[in-house]
Amino acid sequence: MRRFVLVAALVSLMLAPVMAWSAPRVVVSIAPVHHLVSGVMQGVGEPTLLIPPGASPHHYALRPSDMRALQAADVIIWVGPELESVMERPLQSVPGGVTQVSLMKAPGMTLLPTREGGIWDKHDHGHGDDHNHGHNHGHDHNHGHDHGHAQHVEKDAHIWLSPDNAAAIVRQTRDTLSERDPSNAPSYAANAEALLERLQTLDASLRSQLSAIGDRPFIVFHDAYQYFEHHYGLTPAGSITVDPSRAPGAQRVRELRQRIVGSDAICVFSEPQFEPRIVRTLTEGTTARSGVLDPLGAELPTSPDSYFRLLENLAESMVTCLTN
Repeated sequence: MRRFVLVAALVSLMLAPVMAWSAPRVVVSIAPVHHLVSGVMQGVGEPTLLIPPGASPHHYALRPSDMRALQAADVIIWVGPELESVMERPLQSVPGGVTQVSLMKAPGMTLLPTREGGIWDKHDHGHGDDHNHGHNHGHDHNHGHDHGHAQHVEKDAHIWLSPDNAAAIVRQTRDTLSERDPSNAPSYAANAEALLERLQTLDASLRSQLSAIGDRPFIVFHDAYQYFEHHYGLTPAGSITVDPSRAPGAQRVRELRQRIVGSDAICVFSEPQFEPRIVRTLTEGTTARSGVLDPLGAELPTSPDSYFRLLENLAESMVTCLTN
């Protein structure tokens, strides 16, 4: 009997590494997507987060450990070069057997054109299907100037801030992992179904919560919220900066102050990763209040629940600041 127990223990030790590696090694670029992928993988494995939640995906510098994680991955899930440009070159050197998923190309993903400039007119705020699905300022700028060639329209990469796009991310993750790891496909499918149901419930709750502030204009720190604004019919009046790593110039500050007064903007939002001094400059001497929006959920833990909390936090911040 004692010999049998010893043999069983040895067999368990030998099988432990095999069980530990039964799930594919998945690397995910940013925290909001990582939350959703974690939910699909719950009970099977834990994906690796590449870019820390407090870091900007636009300018993050990959560390040697990040490069090793990419090289060792079975599956890499990222938004695309439009967001994590620092990943574009390293991904060209990963082994050929690695499955790379660019979510900008995922089936069912709604993509909106990037907005030009930092001052947006009311007719571009996206209330309903007849109001320019991309809030695209400058869509008329090139009329009569295409000279016979197709015009390239850049797409906004902040796709995760729409519940519909989050559902597309969940389905893409489920399908990718099921193909790569068929033995765990039933778990991926069950987890994905639970997430999709939660997203529907969240969407209905947020739509009810935000309906009272849909016509109240506001200024954001940088143009990261278009998908959220469009989905819930909100009224953004402009953004402080196009590139969050660069301070806006004096002319832009003057234009924004005029916009705040002219549009009766109720709130100007900063972000936790950036110096809010510019917000005080813009709101000084006006009736506008200040608030904070966090498109990445910098303070949230890495868990499947955090995606839902991210959108809830955005809604709560907007309602708090925009409610008289």
